[in-house]
Amino acid sequence: MVIVSYSPKFEDAICKIKDSLVKGKIKKQITKLIENPRAGKPMRFVRKGTREVYVPPFRLSYAYIREKDEIILLDFYHKDEQ
Repeated sequence: MVIVSYSPKFEDAICKIKDSLVKGKIKKQITKLIENPRAGKPMRFVRKGTREVYVPPFRLSYAYIREKDEIILLDFYHKDEQ
């Protein structure tokens, strides 16, 4: 079973969101990641080892550690803040 943990930066970003529709989309993406942790787009260069999924107009950044079967949710940010 996949273990899900959150970084402090991710928790801060989620706490700032007031729109319940966006929160619902985030929950749906997280359940999809639990079912298939390699679903996100692999990042390159400085962010190598992380993946991202798109939650319009936001991005959810995470790392999947296969040895521990763990997903670490790293950040949630607007596409233009990249």
